[in-house]
Amino acid sequence: MAQQNSASATPAKAWEKRGWRAYPRVQMPDYPDQAALNAVEAQLAKFPPLVFAGEARRLKQSLAEVAAGRAFLLQGGDCAESFSEFSADNIRDTFKVMLQMAVVLTWGAQLPVVKVGRMAGQFAKPRSAPTEVIGGQELPSYRGDIINGFDFTPEARIPDPQRMLWAYTQAAASLNLLRAFSTGGYADIHRVQSWISDFTGGEEAARYRDIADRISDAMAFMAAAGVTSDTAHDLAKVDFYTSHEALLLEYEEALARIDSTTGLPVAGSGHMIWIGDRTRQPDGAHVEFCRGVQNPIGLKCGPSTTSEDLKVLMGKLNPENEPGRLTLIARFGAGKVGDHLPRLIQTVQAEGANVVWSCDPMHGNVIKSSTGYKTRAFDSILREVREFFAVHRAEGTIPGGVHFEMTGKDVTECTGGVRAVTDEDLSDRYHTACDPRLNASQSLELAFLVAEELRNRRMDEARQAKAV
Repeated sequence: MAQQNSASATPAKAWEKRGWRAYPRVQMPDYPDQAALNAVEAQLAKFPPLVFAGEARRLKQSLAEVAAGRAFLLQGGDCAESFSEFSADNIRDTFKVMLQMAVVLTWGAQLPVVKVGRMAGQFAKPRSAPTEVIGGQELPSYRGDIINGFDFTPEARIPDPQRMLWAYTQAAASLNLLRAFSTGGYADIHRVQSWISDFTGGEEAARYRDIADRISDAMAFMAAAGVTSDTAHDLAKVDFYTSHEALLLEYEEALARIDSTTGLPVAGSGHMIWIGDRTRQPDGAHVEFCRGVQNPIGLKCGPSTTSEDLKVLMGKLNPENEPGRLTLIARFGAGKVGDHLPRLIQTVQAEGANVVWSCDPMHGNVIKSSTGYKTRAFDSILREVREFFAVHRAEGTIPGGVHFEMTGKDVTECTGGVRAVTDEDLSDRYHTACDPRLNASQSLELAFLVAEELRNRRMDEARQAKAV
């Protein structure tokens, strides 16, 4: 970094993948059968990694472009992946809507969009309380399918290490399909553009038709100039990466490998892993594990993130100040961004740190609906995104990306949007195992609105440059 911060002033302790076990751990299960846990960890350690070091390096290079303002990050997918809802159709539909969002954001930013799914690994979730009570019965909280079962029974809520093997199998199958979709023609930009036109064909989405028409005009111009999927093969495929919260460290450790090219450790569970707002203790187990692997690392930053903690965390997680290594994912809640983000930006600036700034407008905006369902309002999500852009504009820094919990399915979990989901509609198709997700229509609509923010920012910068 431009100046040595408090964390990097002392040489870092040597890292080993089991080292996290000596540190305080939170949000992790206590397995009742240690022998069964040891057997599963040993089996996972023999399995091939789910992702490869070269892929993680390419993502880090792409995120370095985001940090420099030469690309934009779109990260999205399930709140928590489910074993019961696993299907090729669900993977395809989420991948499809992310491609649509990426094309719209590319138009707005006039920049490449780095596409990272919350997929093929997002099986564990931190919880606000270790237990929950239903009908007078208290049981351990559901912590995601990789740990225990959703059914509210004593048997289902016992942490079962075998679930790690099921998660690995599902993640491997998901990655296999995602790689096929990414390179096999399904991601052809002409196909994606036609899907966007379908969305804006309805009366409720007419306000976005002008953007869709401009994208269509651009595609027509390219075709007329001889630039097609046949002549420019990059138009027929995309780079698509996976990510998840590195919450269950036994799983992460078992899939960590040594990169044969560099000799350095890499997390084999996903291209990018992140540390949650509840597990970012500077001297905690999750930070200790993540500091040693070479993957891009995300760090959720909520209202309780102090400037001093951020300095220490940046020093531990990115001691070489490597561009693309660290993404700070801001999650404050609508109306609160201005209270917290400026001081964190100023801390980063004072340290001379290379980071990607991303906005997670989901986690700070959970409310209980009048019908009793946990939900998020579309307008609150959009407001937080706009506040995120406004603060960066005021600070003269780069709003690098957005991070959404979303699905390609037509669920009714978040209220609002052009299809106007109401509190009364939530019970129709409320399928999430944890937190409410944007549906396909709401996700694409949000992309259009973020694209407008990006376009306005680009025009402001052009005017300022012209004035100079």
